[in-house]
Amino acid sequence: MHLIVMPGDGIGPEITEAALQVTDAASRRFDLGLSYDREDVGFVSLKKHGTTLRQDVLDRARSYDGIILGTQSHADYPPVEKGGRNISSSFRVGLDLFANVRPARSRAGVPHNMREGRSMDLVIMREATEGFYADRNMVRGIGECMPTPDLALATRKITRHSSERIARASFELARKRRKKVTAIHKANCFHMTDGLFLEAVRHVHEEFPDVVLDDLLVDACTAHLVKNPERFDVLCCTNFFGDILSDLASELSGGLGLAGSMNASSTHCCAQAQHGSAPDIAGRNIANPTSMILSVAMLLRWMGTRHNKPSLHQAASTMERAIDCVLADPKSRTRDLGGVMNCDEYGRHVAAVVAG
Repeated sequence: MHLIVMPGDGIGPEITEAALQVTDAASRRFDLGLSYDREDVGFVSLKKHGTTLRQDVLDRARSYDGIILGTQSHADYPPVEKGGRNISSSFRVGLDLFANVRPARSRAGVPHNMREGRSMDLVIMREATEGFYADRNMVRGIGECMPTPDLALATRKITRHSSERIARASFELARKRRKKVTAIHKANCFHMTDGLFLEAVRHVHEEFPDVVLDDLLVDACTAHLVKNPERFDVLCCTNFFGDILSDLASELSGGLGLAGSMNASSTHCCAQAQHGSAPDIAGRNIANPTSMILSVAMLLRWMGTRHNKPSLHQAASTMERAIDCVLADPKSRTRDLGGVMNCDEYGRHVAAVVAG
């Protein structure tokens, strides 16, 4: 199994290195034979090559068994014409990584932001290649324009094809969990776009009679996430709604630093921490690498399914259990969770638990 690793900006290099320590421990224990090629992206690439993402890097990424992508400071990149290419968007659209899979789970003993007695264990399935995102819904140009200095317009793209495949991925995942999918929409306002999305989800549901389907307005969903998160299993979302709800769910269940994430199609998968690049703490060795570690575990599980390799599933499960084991002890948590461990120390500690 050969992976391409791109550490990125801000805390990206630190959390990626910690995640690779854990992954290497899993590779040795389960004889995975993982190897890596590293490439510069983000500001390092911009300085060296005049662009945050070289096209040849994106093209070559297709040949790897998996992709590990660190955090990016794309809000601070220069305009596209000056080399500031959105890396996440480029991978999602360029490799057709349509499913952004974002679990949110509360952990025993770990501080969370829910009401006392509440718990969360859900997965948000976010369509990632279209929607209200201006950089990925046009063949040429972008989906925003300003006819006058005082008027800005945005175009939303929803297709039956993309809606059906994120729905199918949601139902397939729900079959492995608690067999419930909730379609998130705003069809009372977006009659055509969210109407088409809902129609597509309901059509695909006919293939999965053993899975319960309900739907919820996105604003009502935010309220239920706060007051009754146990009602959710798998949430099937369009791009924009899924982006917002996943941050809310992750913060409620313990914080973005604990939230793994992957972007996948049937042929390619990219592990990517759910949070941003946190430039204010970059280089201080205090970042929490849990999200990156869990994201790589998700990648290994995806690879295990794709290549029918149980050892990759075992490695992923071991990494996830090691995280729970380490977080159970307040002294072995990172500083954002009230502990004292630095980023590299935490990575070594989790790796030692994985090694057994």
